[in-house]
Amino acid sequence: MSSASPTMTSASGRMTGLELRAATSLAGIFALRMLGLFMIMPVFAVFAKSLPDGGNTQLVAFAIGVYGLTQAVLYIPYGWLSDRFGRKPVIVTGLLIFAVGSLVAAFSHSVAGIAVGRAIQGAGAISSAVIAFVADLTREEHRTKAMAMIGGSIGVSFAVAIVSAPVIFRWVGMPGMFLAIGVLAVIAIGVVLWVVPDAPRPPVHVSAPFREVLRNPELLRLNFGVFVLHATQTALFVVLPHMLEVAGLPVDSHWKIYLPVMGVSFVLMVPAIIAAEKRGKMKAVLLSAVALVMVAQLALGEAQPTLAALTVALLVYFLGFNVLEASQPSLVSKYAPGVRKGAAMGVYNTTQALGLFAGGAGGGWILLHAGQHAVFFTCAGLAAAWLIIAGPMRMPALRRH
Repeated sequence: MSSASPTMTSASGRMTGLELRAATSLAGIFALRMLGLFMIMPVFAVFAKSLPDGGNTQLVAFAIGVYGLTQAVLYIPYGWLSDRFGRKPVIVTGLLIFAVGSLVAAFSHSVAGIAVGRAIQGAGAISSAVIAFVADLTREEHRTKAMAMIGGSIGVSFAVAIVSAPVIFRWVGMPGMFLAIGVLAVIAIGVVLWVVPDAPRPPVHVSAPFREVLRNPELLRLNFGVFVLHATQTALFVVLPHMLEVAGLPVDSHWKIYLPVMGVSFVLMVPAIIAAEKRGKMKAVLLSAVALVMVAQLALGEAQPTLAALTVALLVYFLGFNVLEASQPSLVSKYAPGVRKGAAMGVYNTTQALGLFAGGAGGGWILLHAGQHAVFFTCAGLAAAWLIIAGPMRMPALRRH
């Protein structure tokens, strides 16, 4: 990129200060939204029983899941708008909507009212704009590192939410949790305005029709992949809490498994990312990670109900999951034609949100009608299909800014 500043073009062997600041600040913003999604999950079903309509189990489940549904509807428009009007204005607008939804949920006295607040929260679907912004501010040879920071932020936010939610709920209650999430959204707006660097002027591209984003075979492979990845994740947590209880670990101690598994998987992910970036092994790393997801699902389907067996299977799963969470968004940004990068991220994140919904709804249906083993074997079958579909993938040529 000829217009890049010296800060962006120096020290090509490592991330520059500008790239590092962009990646860390945007990862923090991304983590905020994930906290908003994850934090109520361990405690909301208990809290809902105290509300007038809390006995309606379907409504309680809808209040939890509607966040992802509204995200799926609005991901693509947010990506397109960020291409047209700029990343920062769209991200700030989304965070304002997210904060309003948090306030609506905080001051609601029914499950239905909280569902409305959660739907508004989901309408602040900034993920596609944030990921496209990361791609704008990092060189391609370091993009997977930046995406790994975002993937890591999701894992950290999940771990923090699972561990902290019962404690925070005991201190401030559910309204206080929603208020805290709203305040953090306002703080994140300040980070966007005053910490995140401005994007450099984009290079000249030949504008591609939007349909190219939807018809690009490599993007379609990645979209199918992220659907499967997050469907298996959600289906996993439909079954896993009960499995851990059967193995002798009470719900309030599940973090003792989740935290070390996530931590070790992050450490083991680093060599895989280095191999993908420095040695040009992205395809091999990606396919290996998909295979790990498949093997882990098979292992969980056959696992004895012991903490040791479950811990090993979860470590294998989250190693594959974290590698894919880091590498796939980077590939989307490289395959995206012209200035449609934001739209491509929107399609990608839409299929991700649909995967979350499908994994929860489908996993629950399979569990009810066929048992927990069938849930894992179905997920393994999806991962096997992903492995076949991803096999012919062609890696994009590296272009330096």
